[in-house]
Amino acid sequence: MTAEILHVIFDNPVIPPNTGNAIRMCAGTGAHLHLVEPLGFVLSDKHLRRAGLDYHDLAHVTVHPDLDTCFSAIPHSRVFAFTTQAPTWHTTISYQPGDALLFGTEPTGLPASHLAHPRITQELRIPMLPGRRSMNLSNSAAVATYEAWRQLGFSGGQ
Repeated sequence: MTAEILHVIFDNPVIPPNTGNAIRMCAGTGAHLHLVEPLGFVLSDKHLRRAGLDYHDLAHVTVHPDLDTCFSAIPHSRVFAFTTQAPTWHTTISYQPGDALLFGTEPTGLPASHLAHPRITQELRIPMLPGRRSMNLSNSAAVATYEAWRQLGFSGGQ
């Protein structure tokens, strides 16, 4: 089994290098990156290109006009929403092939309406020391994706 055993969703990303880094991470793990509009940049942005280097052709990236359209594209996936307010750590979940990891926009995270979406399976958090706001978006996505991929035996990896 190889690509697309996991889905990574960025809801309204606004910082190009974070998305570029996620493209590179998804190319390396086989995860499918979903970007939900509006985007705070154009995909040809030089900062996004620089962060993704030459990995754009190796990653599967899909842009969706809204969250419902994104969820429709992955109809059988469980969706885990990452938020600093969740009581459950991301490491306590038993991930399955096809799971989706949802992350909010850089400055504010996921809006309450998206956290309340009926497709959300569970809210998760990445543990941090007290008094810290949050991790960088691309770092959070990498931490979560690699944990899920590890649990799946690094399927397709070498």
